[in-house]
Order: sequence, then C-alpha cells, then structure tokens
Amino acid sequence: MEGLAMLRQLIGEVQELCELYGSSNYIHHQPRTQLLYHNHHQHSHRWCFLNFEDDSAEDGYCDVITSSGKSGTLKTMEPYEPPPTKKSRKERNRGKLPGTTNSAEVMEQEIWKEFPEDLFEAVIARLPIATFFRFRSVCRKWNSLLDSNSFSQHCAQVPQAHPWFYTITHENVDPGAMYDPSSKKWHHPAIPSLRAKTVLPVASAGGLVCFLDINHRNFFVCNPLTQSFKELPARSVRVWSRVAVGMTLNGNSTTAAGYKILWVGCDGEHEVYDSVKNYWTRPGSMPSHIKLPLSLNFLSQPVSVEGTIYFMRTDPDGIVSYDMVTGAWKQFIIPAPTHLTDHTLAECGGRIMLVGLLTKNAATCVCIWELQKMMLLWKEVDRMPNIWCLEFYGKHVRMTCLGNKGLLMLSLRSRQMNRLVTYNVTSGDWLKVPGCVVPRGGKKRQWIACGTAFHPCLTASA
Repeated sequence: MEGLAMLRQLIGEVQELCELYGSSNYIHHQPRTQLLYHNHHQHSHRWCFLNFEDDSAEDGYCDVITSSGKSGTLKTMEPYEPPPTKKSRKERNRGKLPGTTNSAEVMEQEIWKEFPEDLFEAVIARLPIATFFRFRSVCRKWNSLLDSNSFSQHCAQVPQAHPWFYTITHENVDPGAMYDPSSKKWHHPAIPSLRAKTVLPVASAGGLVCFLDINHRNFFVCNPLTQSFKELPARSVRVWSRVAVGMTLNGNSTTAAGYKILWVGCDGEHEVYDSVKNYWTRPGSMPSHIKLPLSLNFLSQPVSVEGTIYFMRTDPDGIVSYDMVTGAWKQFIIPAPTHLTDHTLAECGGRIMLVGLLTKNAATCVCIWELQKMMLLWKEVDRMPNIWCLEFYGKHVRMTCLGNKGLLMLSLRSRQMNRLVTYNVTSGDWLKVPGCVVPRGGKKRQWIACGTAFHPCLTASA
C-alpha cells in the first residue's frame, strides 16, 4: 500500500508538470524518464512508466496504472519527433565556426586537388577579365599563368567578346580610362612607363594599344591589362605634320607571330614597323594615281580588314587602303552623304561602315551607313532613336566616335550637354554609358577627346 501511494504521488507530480507547461509534449522530450501520455477517456488518464531495470519492458509492452488502481498493458511509443522541415541557409550555418569544415568539404578539396591542369587553365581562360585579376592574388601559381604557353593557347581558343575602349578625356587625365561594356564599368589603368608622357591612343591589334606622343614623333606599344610595354625605335623619316596610324597582326589572331604598324602623312610619306624585325622600313613611294597631298580625316581612325588598312580622305571624298602583306596602295572615290559632319570609319565582320552626324536645319541625328563595294556608295542602315535625337535639337553638337570592332562608343557634346552611348553594329542596340568618375577628383567627365577600341587579351605581349 505504501508503494502504491508513492506511485500515485509520482503520477500527480507529473500531471502538475503537464499543467505547468501547458502541453504533454514537454514530457516526450525528457531524455531518461520517458513517461508517455497514452490517451484521454471521459474521467481517467492513462500513463506508462518504463523501468529500464525491469525485463518486462523488453517485449515492447509495459504496465498501465490507472487512477482506479487497475493494471493493463500498453505498447511503448517512440519519443515524439516533429516532422522534418527545410532549414534556411542561415540556420544551417548557425553554430559553424569559420575555420571548421565537414567531411563533405574535405572530400571536395581532395577532388579539386587532383583537377587536371589543362582543364584548370581552360576554365581560367574563360573567366571575365576582372575576375581573373582577382584570382591572380590567390597564389604564385595562378599569378604565373600569364607566362604559360599552354594558358596562352587556351586564351587564343576563347571567342572574342565585346571590345574595351581606351579613352582620353578632354582634360587629358593621365593615364586615361578603360571602359568594359560587358560589366558597364570604368577602369583606370596604372601604366608607370606612360605616366610621365603625354600620349594618345591611335590604334590597336591583338590586345595591344599603340600610343603616339602629342608631338607625333615617338611610338609606344602597351598591353593596358598586363602593363607589357615597349618603346619603338626612332623613325627614319622625320615628319613633323600629323600622321594617321594603323595596326595589324602578322597572320593570326594572337601577337605570338608579331604585329605591324603603319603611319602615313599628308604628303604621302609612310613607314611600316615590324615587331619581329624591330625596325621601321620604307616600302616605297605612294603611286601617282593617288592625289597628293592626302587630306586625311584625322578624326576618323583607320580600320583593318584581313591585313588591309583603310583611311578616310577628303578632296576628293573617298577611302585610301594599304595592304600590309603586299604593300599595295589603292584609292576609292566615294561621295560622302550630304549634310554630314564628324564622320569616321568603322568595321564589323569585314563590312566597312561610316558613322557621322547628319545635320539639317536645327535637327541633328547620328546615322550609320554601310559601304556598297560594287557601286562604291554609302547606304544608310540605321540611325539613333528619334527620342534621343530630340535632345540635340537646336544645339551645336560635336561627336567623337571610338571603335572599329563592331561596337562603337560615341561621345556627343555641346555647351548644354555631354552624352556617352554605345552602338552595336550587329544587333543595332543603342545603350547609354555610365559616367566616368576620375579617382582623384571624383568628378564625372564624359567628354572623350580621343581613344581606340581593343580586344582585351591577357597574354598579348608588346
């Protein structure tokens, strides 16, 4: 009787605990007691007490003690477990220390440790340029990829994306700024070899940019991404007038086989630099059928198509070409569209394009023409959206056009406005360019004085 009284007292205490916590689930989670609530009848509560020292519970059954003192049997129940729920990433990471790793992470490290070297370089070669330069700081091995021949081969297999633009603003901010149209970001290269010089970007090929000093005397070639730099030998001909400059690669799409640079003056003097030979040569005099002096349009950058460089001239209007392989000069008389100003050449997939401002009365619009080679005529193929052109109405607008690789950057300015836009020759898309913020002053300067487009290449060497 005394044992029964003690048992009743224990059951009463458990019931008080249930009432205290408002739910019987609290009992289910006790680690050792395992007092399990069975069910509710009209006037009785049944409880099951598991005695781990008694063999009677091994069969999965235990005694049931009712309030009336009668005993019965009850099948044991497993501790209550709530249904699984999906945890958030924050909850999954809670409790993890920054320096701890689980077995799965260790296994992944072992797998990546044995990742094939050639596949590793193939993946790195396809990363965005900005991402690659962040990865270079990880270790010496990654930093040395630029000197790897196999990595250069992988880079050569990657299709060329949109070109970048190397620009000089109207205030000659040293050393200029580069615009990446894929990320729509400006970058400010630090080229120590050019810091003390006043130079202008005049041509590009294979990821290299050709610079000419402001006095039109000395040439420099540089990879703006890797700062590979070279000052070219002095020219054999001293030309003090302005010159037009073109640049091509020797035979393929990389600089491994070298490159050539051509300059030509208004009087017909010209020279060709070969990076393999590292000196300037005079291929000969200009043919007599080409009218001299050449009224070259220095605002129009030359374009290159399969080793041939095209210059724009006036009086008469047309194009002069030079084949860098054969050394042959040609001249094409092509009438310019009427009311045309600030025009320049462009190129896309072998097609020669003309970009310029078409001004009539007080209206101004940017137009795109394509050269019809059979008829030697310019055919209009596109123009800037009218809603953008309305902003130019009644204003004296000037334009600088950069780029001859299928993507053009246009700098449009007047006393009341400055605008930067890009035009994709293939898709016909017009996009506004974010302002260029100068690092030191923090001021946006959108008036581009000159520049050139270049395809960024990590392995191009000057």
